[in-house]
Amino acid sequence: MSSNSEAQAHHVVLFPFMSKGHTVPILHLAHLLLRRGHAVTVFTTAANRPFIAHSLAHTSASVINLPFPQNVADDIPAGIESTDKLPSTSMFHSFANGTKPMQPAFERALETLPRVSFIVSDWFLWWTQEPASKFNIPRFVFHGMSYYSRAVSRAVAWNRLLFGVGGPESDDELITVDPFPWIKVTRNDFEQHFKDPEPKGLAFEFVMNVRIAEMNSYGVIFNSFHELEPLFVDFWNRECSPKAWSVGPLCLAERPKESHIKPAWVQWLDKKREQGSSVLYVAFGSQADISPAQLKEIATGLEESRVNFLWVTRKSEAEVLEGFEERVKDTGIVVREWVDQREILMHECVQGFLSHCGWNSVLESICAGVPILAWPMLAEQHLNARMVAEELKVGLRVETVDGSVMKLLIKELIFIE
Repeated sequence: MSSNSEAQAHHVVLFPFMSKGHTVPILHLAHLLLRRGHAVTVFTTAANRPFIAHSLAHTSASVINLPFPQNVADDIPAGIESTDKLPSTSMFHSFANGTKPMQPAFERALETLPRVSFIVSDWFLWWTQEPASKFNIPRFVFHGMSYYSRAVSRAVAWNRLLFGVGGPESDDELITVDPFPWIKVTRNDFEQHFKDPEPKGLAFEFVMNVRIAEMNSYGVIFNSFHELEPLFVDFWNRECSPKAWSVGPLCLAERPKESHIKPAWVQWLDKKREQGSSVLYVAFGSQADISPAQLKEIATGLEESRVNFLWVTRKSEAEVLEGFEERVKDTGIVVREWVDQREILMHECVQGFLSHCGWNSVLESICAGVPILAWPMLAEQHLNARMVAEELKVGLRVETVDGSVMKLLIKELIFIE
């Protein structure tokens, strides 16, 4: 993008999906556009507005609320406007499909705005393509994921590698991915609609809507950069469409905090630094469904390894960890609120990250130079974990049995010491 002296300022509409992990990188993009002198309007809903408004405070960005559907789906309680509030990740497709009734309000709002140069909307908000086309506004699809995961997924789907003649006999059998013969995957690395020879149902309907809208869009924006995954960037722009632009890592667009008040966990990290200790950061994002048995297994691994750790959990997980914090008070701290993850990863004493391998987390960890212990749980996280461990070689994969962390984790935790 050219400087202000070289190009006319644009008016950009941004529309993040109603999920923290999807919203954060688009807000970073907003800051980047604002610093280049462009006007920015962000669409959201009432419940999601405070988080967005806080990020954009003291900027010229406009935030517009759209009414969220009152009954987004039969299986989702009223009042939930973000995926991190869903009782279960199994409700995701109901939630995502249920956002389409927002389209008429979005169209009415677009009609009232000054001329819009282009729209950047999340991949999951497929229905924004229709208003963009109606008003002759270019739409860019925002991908909060890697080229690697999209390229491998495309190759697997095109070649029908997960079923049919020559397909794997079990979910754990390794399959060679053409045209990347050094990459091997299993059925377990993919969601169900990839595995069914004749997929159908709500999830498949959602995926098809998303893909059709993507194909009809002006382009795709990836939160990545060519130097990180050049083969897969080139593959996309050679073999796939629409054209992709790399704008990442967007986490670097966030300016350092100016507050002199340090959160309690940063003060704790400072003390560990003074002691000359290294710390493992443990966090699994806002979406993962972690069972009580899995939580106890993680806690056991952390306690018995005697590693210093900072573990971010949900408030709802507190009961499972009863008594744990007192037992590990000399080595660990448990945080049950929203944290600035990048601030933690950039701290000098943090030398490892036990992560679900969401793409934001992978990028932030790479930018901070912190090795990753990869424990993927859903969506494309399994492919991200393969990328981390096998392609980039910036981490290790945590082996699991039936989704529970094995005792081998205890030994793996020692690698940061």
